[in-house]
Amino acid sequence: MAKIIKQGQKGNLTKLNLDYEGTKEGEEQVKNYLEIVQQKLGFTPNVLAAFAKFPKQFDGFTKLYNALMLGESGLTKLEREMIAVTVSSENHCFYCLVAHGSAVRELSNDPQLGERIAANFRSAELPKKQEELLNFTKKLTKDPSEICENDRKKLRNVGYKDRDIWDISAIVGLFNMTNRLASATEMEPNNNYHNLAR
Repeated sequence: MAKIIKQGQKGNLTKLNLDYEGTKEGEEQVKNYLEIVQQKLGFTPNVLAAFAKFPKQFDGFTKLYNALMLGESGLTKLEREMIAVTVSSENHCFYCLVAHGSAVRELSNDPQLGERIAANFRSAELPKKQEELLNFTKKLTKDPSEICENDRKKLRNVGYKDRDIWDISAIVGLFNMTNRLASATEMEPNNNYHNLAR
């Protein structure tokens, strides 16, 4: 049998050469932001390092991400991360499954939950409220044109408000975008994520 190469992050952030000539207005703000992230996490997530090559995109991405994932919402931080893992599972996005799976482990204090959601959220025996959340997430990811009033009604029936449904939908949209970007460029997750909350 041929030797299996040990898995891990390769040298590059992505399969693309992201260096380019031209204006990079906002580089100082990006540098300051990344220093804070480095101090808080102990490493710089590769998605931020990649976006940092494009300061205006970095600014837009981080503002939207922070508003949706950390800002005021009727959704808990764990529910938001569960959405991220469910979307990433449907899209087979290795980067986001690893990164947000670690966040689910940490926020839930459950070493299995992130992996159960990644494999099949129905194996997690979630409360009805979160099961409906992830049913909606899966459908919006795979069959967005099939979403109808009945899908919103199911969320309302388990306690989600219309503002929550907006947030759920925006988070699903954000992760469908980042999944596609990460997959298209073969972005590698930081090795650090594999060991977090184990």
